[in-house]
Amino acid sequence: MSLGQHLVELRKRLMIAAIALVIGMVVAFIITDPIIHWITGPIREITEERGDNFAALNFTSVTSPFDMRMRIAFSIGIFLSAPVWLWQIWAFIMPGLTRKEVRYTIGFVAAAVPLFFAGCYVGVLIVPHVIELMWSFTPQGGVNFYNAPEYYDFVFKLMIVIGVSFVLPVFLVALNIAGVISGRAILKGWRVAVLIATAFAALATPAADVVSMLMLAGILVVLFFAAAGLSLLFDRRKAKRDLTLLPPGAGA
Repeated sequence: MSLGQHLVELRKRLMIAAIALVIGMVVAFIITDPIIHWITGPIREITEERGDNFAALNFTSVTSPFDMRMRIAFSIGIFLSAPVWLWQIWAFIMPGLTRKEVRYTIGFVAAAVPLFFAGCYVGVLIVPHVIELMWSFTPQGGVNFYNAPEYYDFVFKLMIVIGVSFVLPVFLVALNIAGVISGRAILKGWRVAVLIATAFAALATPAADVVSMLMLAGILVVLFFAAAGLSLLFDRRKAKRDLTLLPPGAGA
Protein backbone atom coordinates (compact mmCIF):
# COMPACT_ATOMS: atom_id res chain seq x y z
CA MET A 1 0.00 0.00 0.00
CA SER A 2 1.13 3.54 -0.79
CA LEU A 3 1.30 6.27 1.86
CA GLY A 4 -1.99 7.71 0.60
CA GLN A 5 -3.69 4.33 0.86
CA HIS A 6 -2.36 3.94 4.40
CA LEU A 7 -3.80 7.34 5.33
CA VAL A 8 -7.17 6.45 3.82
CA GLU A 9 -7.15 3.17 5.75
CA LEU A 10 -6.21 5.01 8.95
CA ARG A 11 -9.02 7.52 8.46
CA LYS A 12 -11.49 4.69 7.96
CA ARG A 13 -10.36 2.94 11.14
CA LEU A 14 -10.48 6.20 13.12
CA MET A 15 -13.99 6.97 11.89
CA ILE A 16 -15.27 3.54 12.92
CA ALA A 17 -13.59 3.89 16.33
CA ALA A 18 -15.04 7.40 16.79
CA ILE A 19 -18.56 6.23 15.91
CA ALA A 20 -18.25 3.36 18.39
CA LEU A 21 -17.04 5.80 21.06
CA VAL A 22 -20.01 8.12 20.45
CA ILE A 23 -22.45 5.22 20.69
CA GLY A 24 -20.74 4.06 23.88
CA MET A 25 -20.98 7.59 25.31
CA VAL A 26 -24.71 7.76 24.54
CA VAL A 27 -25.29 4.47 26.32
CA ALA A 28 -23.06 5.56 29.21
CA PHE A 29 -24.85 8.91 29.51
CA ILE A 30 -28.11 7.04 30.08
CA ILE A 31 -26.62 5.08 32.99
CA THR A 32 -24.78 7.96 34.67
CA ASP A 33 -27.31 8.09 37.52
CA PRO A 34 -26.30 4.72 39.05
CA ILE A 35 -22.62 5.58 38.50
CA ILE A 36 -23.00 8.90 40.32
CA HIS A 37 -24.97 7.12 43.04
CA TRP A 38 -22.07 4.71 43.50
CA ILE A 39 -19.25 7.25 43.58
CA THR A 40 -21.19 9.42 46.03
CA GLY A 41 -21.87 6.46 48.34
CA PRO A 42 -19.07 7.41 50.77
CA ILE A 43 -20.47 10.95 50.98
CA ARG A 44 -23.91 9.63 51.99
CA GLU A 45 -22.34 7.34 54.57
CA ILE A 46 -20.38 10.24 56.03
CA THR A 47 -23.53 12.37 56.20
CA GLU A 48 -25.48 9.59 57.90
CA GLU A 49 -22.69 8.93 60.39
CA ARG A 50 -22.25 12.52 61.59
CA GLY A 51 -24.86 15.10 60.78
CA ASP A 52 -22.85 17.86 62.41
CA ASN A 53 -19.81 17.11 60.24
CA PHE A 54 -21.50 16.41 56.95
CA ALA A 55 -20.15 16.10 53.46
CA ALA A 56 -21.70 17.05 50.15
CA LEU A 57 -20.91 17.02 46.46
CA ASN A 58 -20.57 20.63 45.39
CA PHE A 59 -21.35 22.01 41.90
CA THR A 60 -19.81 25.45 41.50
CA SER A 61 -21.34 26.52 38.19
CA VAL A 62 -24.58 26.23 36.23
CA THR A 63 -23.14 23.69 33.78
CA SER A 64 -21.17 21.63 36.33
CA PRO A 65 -23.80 18.86 36.67
CA PHE A 66 -23.95 18.40 32.90
CA ASP A 67 -20.15 18.58 32.57
CA MET A 68 -19.75 15.86 35.18
CA ARG A 69 -22.21 13.59 33.37
CA MET A 70 -20.38 14.17 30.08
CA ARG A 71 -17.02 13.31 31.64
CA ILE A 72 -18.47 10.14 33.11
CA ALA A 73 -20.07 9.28 29.77
CA PHE A 74 -16.75 9.78 27.96
CA SER A 75 -14.83 7.59 30.43
CA ILE A 76 -17.38 4.79 30.46
CA GLY A 77 -17.88 5.13 26.70
CA ILE A 78 -14.18 4.36 26.17
CA PHE A 79 -14.59 1.12 28.11
CA LEU A 80 -17.85 0.14 26.38
CA SER A 81 -16.43 0.78 22.92
CA ALA A 82 -13.06 -0.84 23.72
CA PRO A 83 -13.75 -4.04 21.70
CA VAL A 84 -14.40 -1.96 18.58
CA TRP A 85 -11.51 0.52 18.75
CA LEU A 86 -9.07 -2.15 19.92
CA TRP A 87 -10.04 -4.23 16.91
CA GLN A 88 -9.59 -1.23 14.59
CA ILE A 89 -6.07 -0.67 15.95
CA TRP A 90 -5.33 -4.37 15.56
CA ALA A 91 -6.75 -4.51 12.03
CA PHE A 92 -4.60 -1.52 11.01
CA ILE A 93 -1.26 -2.89 12.28
CA MET A 94 -1.87 -6.62 11.72
CA PRO A 95 -0.94 -6.70 7.99
CA GLY A 96 2.58 -5.55 8.88
CA LEU A 97 3.17 -8.23 11.52
CA THR A 98 4.71 -11.65 11.08
CA ARG A 99 2.83 -14.75 12.22
CA LYS A 100 5.01 -14.97 15.32
CA GLU A 101 4.43 -11.31 16.19
CA VAL A 102 0.67 -11.76 15.73
CA ARG A 103 0.72 -14.67 18.20
CA TYR A 104 2.67 -12.67 20.78
CA THR A 105 0.40 -9.64 20.36
CA ILE A 106 -2.74 -11.71 20.87
CA GLY A 107 -1.21 -13.21 24.00
CA PHE A 108 -0.23 -9.76 25.26
CA VAL A 109 -3.72 -8.32 24.77
CA ALA A 110 -5.39 -11.43 26.22
CA ALA A 111 -3.32 -11.01 29.40
CA ALA A 112 -3.27 -7.20 29.66
CA VAL A 113 -6.99 -6.46 29.23
CA PRO A 114 -8.27 -8.75 32.05
CA LEU A 115 -5.49 -7.56 34.36
CA PHE A 116 -6.37 -3.93 33.66
CA PHE A 117 -10.03 -4.47 34.50
CA ALA A 118 -9.04 -6.50 37.56
CA GLY A 119 -6.95 -3.53 38.70
CA CYS A 120 -9.89 -1.18 38.12
CA TYR A 121 -12.07 -3.49 40.22
CA VAL A 122 -9.52 -3.38 43.04
CA GLY A 123 -9.65 0.41 42.70
CA VAL A 124 -13.44 0.24 43.04
CA LEU A 125 -13.00 -1.63 46.33
CA ILE A 126 -10.37 0.80 47.63
CA VAL A 127 -11.92 4.15 46.65
CA PRO A 128 -14.72 4.26 49.29
CA HIS A 129 -12.27 3.43 52.10
CA VAL A 130 -9.85 6.11 50.89
CA ILE A 131 -12.56 8.80 50.85
CA GLU A 132 -13.97 7.85 54.26
CA LEU A 133 -10.49 7.69 55.78
CA MET A 134 -9.53 11.11 54.41
CA TRP A 135 -12.79 12.53 55.76
CA SER A 136 -11.96 11.17 59.23
CA PHE A 137 -9.18 13.76 59.50
CA THR A 138 -11.71 16.61 59.26
CA PRO A 139 -11.82 18.43 62.63
CA GLN A 140 -14.96 18.47 64.73
CA GLY A 141 -17.47 20.98 63.36
CA GLY A 142 -15.82 21.09 59.94
CA VAL A 143 -17.78 20.66 56.73
CA ASN A 144 -16.58 18.82 53.62
CA PHE A 145 -17.76 20.28 50.33
CA TYR A 146 -16.29 18.11 47.58
CA ASN A 147 -15.96 19.92 44.26
CA ALA A 148 -17.71 17.60 41.78
CA PRO A 149 -15.09 17.63 38.95
CA GLU A 150 -12.19 17.18 41.37
CA TYR A 151 -14.04 14.44 43.25
CA TYR A 152 -14.74 12.52 40.05
CA ASP A 153 -11.16 12.99 38.80
CA PHE A 154 -9.84 11.56 42.05
CA VAL A 155 -12.05 8.46 41.80
CA PHE A 156 -11.42 7.87 38.09
CA LYS A 157 -7.66 8.51 38.15
CA LEU A 158 -7.15 6.27 41.17
CA MET A 159 -8.93 3.41 39.36
CA ILE A 160 -6.90 3.99 36.17
CA VAL A 161 -3.57 4.15 38.00
CA ILE A 162 -4.26 0.91 39.84
CA GLY A 163 -5.48 -0.71 36.61
CA VAL A 164 -2.29 0.29 34.77
CA SER A 165 -0.12 -0.96 37.64
CA PHE A 166 -1.66 -4.41 37.20
CA VAL A 167 -0.58 -4.43 33.53
CA LEU A 168 3.09 -3.56 34.18
CA PRO A 169 4.14 -7.22 34.79
CA VAL A 170 2.83 -8.03 31.30
CA PHE A 171 5.25 -5.45 29.90
CA LEU A 172 8.09 -7.20 31.73
CA VAL A 173 7.16 -10.47 30.01
CA ALA A 174 6.92 -8.65 26.67
CA LEU A 175 10.43 -7.22 27.17
CA ASN A 176 11.67 -10.70 27.98
CA ILE A 177 10.14 -12.14 24.81
CA ALA A 178 11.73 -9.32 22.82
CA GLY A 179 15.11 -10.27 24.29
CA VAL A 180 15.60 -6.96 26.12
CA ILE A 181 15.77 -8.48 29.61
CA SER A 182 16.22 -12.01 30.90
CA GLY A 183 14.03 -13.77 33.43
CA ARG A 184 16.98 -14.09 35.79
CA ALA A 185 17.54 -10.32 35.64
CA ILE A 186 13.86 -9.71 36.39
CA LEU A 187 13.93 -12.06 39.37
CA LYS A 188 17.17 -10.52 40.63
CA GLY A 189 15.39 -7.21 41.04
CA TRP A 190 12.71 -8.60 43.37
CA ARG A 191 13.82 -6.43 46.29
CA VAL A 192 13.45 -3.28 44.22
CA ALA A 193 10.09 -4.53 42.91
CA VAL A 194 8.77 -5.16 46.43
CA LEU A 195 9.96 -1.70 47.51
CA ILE A 196 8.33 -0.02 44.49
CA ALA A 197 5.09 -1.99 44.97
CA THR A 198 4.93 -1.00 48.63
CA ALA A 199 5.71 2.65 47.87
CA PHE A 200 3.10 2.73 45.09
CA ALA A 201 0.49 1.12 47.35
CA ALA A 202 1.30 3.66 50.07
CA LEU A 203 0.82 6.52 47.59
CA ALA A 204 -2.36 5.08 46.05
CA THR A 205 -3.97 4.45 49.44
CA PRO A 206 -3.95 6.58 52.59
CA ALA A 207 -1.12 5.86 54.99
CA ALA A 208 -3.59 5.06 57.78
CA ASP A 209 -5.44 2.45 55.69
CA VAL A 210 -2.93 -0.34 56.22
CA VAL A 211 -5.25 -3.14 55.04
CA SER A 212 -5.84 -1.60 51.61
CA MET A 213 -2.14 -0.79 51.25
CA LEU A 214 -1.05 -4.35 52.07
CA MET A 215 -3.71 -5.85 49.79
CA LEU A 216 -2.64 -3.74 46.82
CA ALA A 217 1.09 -4.22 47.48
CA GLY A 218 0.60 -7.99 47.88
CA ILE A 219 -1.24 -8.30 44.56
CA LEU A 220 1.46 -6.31 42.74
CA VAL A 221 4.23 -8.44 44.25
CA VAL A 222 2.46 -11.67 43.25
CA LEU A 223 2.04 -10.37 39.68
CA PHE A 224 5.74 -9.46 39.58
CA PHE A 225 6.85 -12.95 40.63
CA ALA A 226 4.39 -14.47 38.14
CA ALA A 227 6.00 -12.37 35.39
CA ALA A 228 9.46 -13.43 36.54
CA GLY A 229 8.43 -17.09 36.57
CA LEU A 230 7.00 -16.89 33.04
CA SER A 231 10.13 -15.12 31.82
CA LEU A 232 12.35 -17.85 33.30
CA LEU A 233 10.18 -20.46 31.59
CA PHE A 234 10.46 -18.67 28.24
CA ASP A 235 14.24 -18.36 28.67
CA ARG A 236 14.51 -22.10 29.35
CA ARG A 237 12.45 -22.92 26.26
CA LYS A 238 14.52 -20.55 24.17
CA ALA A 239 17.77 -22.14 25.43
CA LYS A 240 16.52 -25.64 24.56
CA ARG A 241 15.42 -24.45 21.13
CA ASP A 242 18.82 -22.89 20.47
CA LEU A 243 20.53 -26.14 21.44
CA THR A 244 18.45 -28.12 18.97
CA LEU A 245 19.38 -25.68 16.22
CA LEU A 246 23.15 -26.05 16.81
CA PRO A 247 24.98 -28.16 14.21
CA PRO A 248 26.42 -31.50 15.43
CA GLY A 249 29.57 -31.02 17.52
CA ALA A 250 29.07 -27.25 17.86
CA GLY A 251 28.48 -27.50 21.61
CA ALA A 252 31.63 -29.58 22.23
